[in-house]
Amino acid sequence: MGDAAPTDAAPFGAPVDDEHVFYHAMLSEFEGRYGRDSNFRWEGETWAGTDMNRVLLRSEGEVTGGKVEDGQQELFYSRPISTYFNAQIGTRYDLDSRPGRGWAAFGIEGLAPLFFHVAAAVYASDTGHYGAKLEGSYDQLLTQTLILQPQIEMNFYTKDDSARLTGSGLSDIDMGLRLRYEFSRKFAPYIGITYVSKFGDTASFARAAGETTSDVRFTVGARIWF
Repeated sequence: MGDAAPTDAAPFGAPVDDEHVFYHAMLSEFEGRYGRDSNFRWEGETWAGTDMNRVLLRSEGEVTGGKVEDGQQELFYSRPISTYFNAQIGTRYDLDSRPGRGWAAFGIEGLAPLFFHVAAAVYASDTGHYGAKLEGSYDQLLTQTLILQPQIEMNFYTKDDSARLTGSGLSDIDMGLRLRYEFSRKFAPYIGITYVSKFGDTASFARAAGETTSDVRFTVGARIWF
């Protein structure tokens, strides 16, 4: 026993991947936003799989004036590429009150140094449109139950798409600062401030449709695990 090398197999055999199937679902944003243009927004995901192979379904969008807007539904196969990051490949479909669009999608998601949650995805449609999305957030623990979270999302496109009111270049930014109280890990109401802004031709399309191009909104909602 005393002469065993550190690389020798454990007494019960070499370690193996855990093949147990897990599942998880969470609404990270389920909120009302109140400003010049008030709306309701949701963002959530659910996944199922093992430690190494997972299927991931994401959904986000908002309801403004009775119409669903900015609806994005994504289906990914996800696999770890390092200790802190997963690679994801799949599809995205824009499903809301505007004409739908389908995309092939590839992305990475994980924890950057200092535990910043970051995600980046690129998209390609069969009509020659390309897009990208960058997201970031950070949970600052004020206490064990009171958490301050800054968050930002940016969307980019290579071409104008007048049917979906999106323009080329930096299309829009959605950012916020939310203070949530975790009664438990499964239920955490929050309040906050969110800022949305549209740029370039996206802003021009919004003005032509009678929409505001930027707004600061008081936000109240809940983060929910299932």
